[in-house]
Amino acid sequence: MNSQQITLLVSILFFVVDLAVKIAALIIIPRDRKPTAAMAWLLAIFFIPYLGILFFLILGSSKLPRKRRDKQVKINEMIAAGVPDVELVSDRSTWPQWLENVTLMNQNLGAVPIVGGNTARLIDDYNGGIVTMAAEIDTATTFVHVEYFIVAFDSVTKPFFTAMENAVKRGVKVRLLADHISSKKVPKSTETFAELDRIGVEWSWMLPVMPFKGKYQRPDLRNHRKLVVVDGRVAFMGSQNLIDRSYNSPKNIKRGLQWQELITRVTGPVVSGINAIFLSDWYMETDEVIENERVRVTEVAASSGPDALDCQVVPSGPGFEGENNLQLFLALLYSAQKKVIITSPYFVPNESMLDAIIAACKRGLEVQLFVSAIGDQVPVFHAQRSYYRPLLEAGVQIWRYPAPYILHAKHLSIDDDIAVIGSSNMDIRSFLLDLEISLLVHGKTFVDEMRAVEAHYREIGSLLTLDEWNREPLKSTALDGLARLTSALE
Repeated sequence: MNSQQITLLVSILFFVVDLAVKIAALIIIPRDRKPTAAMAWLLAIFFIPYLGILFFLILGSSKLPRKRRDKQVKINEMIAAGVPDVELVSDRSTWPQWLENVTLMNQNLGAVPIVGGNTARLIDDYNGGIVTMAAEIDTATTFVHVEYFIVAFDSVTKPFFTAMENAVKRGVKVRLLADHISSKKVPKSTETFAELDRIGVEWSWMLPVMPFKGKYQRPDLRNHRKLVVVDGRVAFMGSQNLIDRSYNSPKNIKRGLQWQELITRVTGPVVSGINAIFLSDWYMETDEVIENERVRVTEVAASSGPDALDCQVVPSGPGFEGENNLQLFLALLYSAQKKVIITSPYFVPNESMLDAIIAACKRGLEVQLFVSAIGDQVPVFHAQRSYYRPLLEAGVQIWRYPAPYILHAKHLSIDDDIAVIGSSNMDIRSFLLDLEISLLVHGKTFVDEMRAVEAHYREIGSLLTLDEWNREPLKSTALDGLARLTSALE
């Protein structure tokens, strides 16, 4: 066989293999995948076949391993079994007519019921929030549960670490969960976890990527939750991680970036639900069931005052069959009667959310969106910008929080008495890939407090107009469109 024949044979073989891969991709990729995600993956494989196939093999599955999904089913059954057969809220007559159906949906998806008799207040002071949580840990007598996407020992978080150390010395059981990839990549992460060992905190990685130890799943499936529970009587949750406001990143420090957060301090029966999420994640990572620190709803003191809140914890993530947080947000958007105000640092909605927001405008509702004027993640920031035109054309008011701050708070309020706060962004990643925790709150006093936070955003921010957006240069909007396309690679 001469060289020309070999070349021809290799070309034919290459063509056949290439065609077979593309046919296989057309059969395999659209199966059980949303059309936009399937199309993005197909385009990647067709235009950059070898890299596209490699990325698909690494990132193509948004599901956790079967063992973890089976554990989540067991966890839901345990939570459901612990719910007493009693009325958990005081007066449903004050609810909007549609709210009962939404809370039932949340319970069917995430197993946690809505409960009354709670109090909640918002904290938007970054360093002050860490000091407040540390002060609460100083009062612990039984246990402290800490769970964060990012954990770092630095000058800002030192009071928190000191409070944990003092709690351990008092005989309090202190447990901590940290997301493996996100906490490991923070500067001086080795020193952080050495400090936890030194002070006697029991800790574990969440979703560790350690293939040689048999611990592996899609590497960008992360646990994004942030929560603290003290003795089962008080809890904190929201958007803030346990780290300096600059995230200790040299590039952030060079740009002068500072993160603006919002967390909530809650008391009452809902703390049992937040604690259940921690215990679930602890069991998921360690196989340890902690029965003696499992606080039941009826064991937590309830507030009977006129400002008591009805609250429901909504966990979400790839361990669940449905996109729990997305279903909650959509239900609220379609139920709103007067006003919708969304705050999200990474706003990359899927089609259903975009349609729901535009539909709210078409129904005559006032719709506002708070985002950052600048971004810390270039692809996500440009993907977010790609949605500004259709939103502005629909009538959405887009307010931009000023530099050098990154508005990292994550909350939603509708009408006069419904709000959500938690760890979940309004983006495809939070809907499908990250483990999140959200708190649904019914109560005018809480929404009034959130309205004050939103008013501050407007006071210091700038309103983006359609005329201003129309003057954006083509090179920027073209990059926006490309980033939007790649954002669908779920």
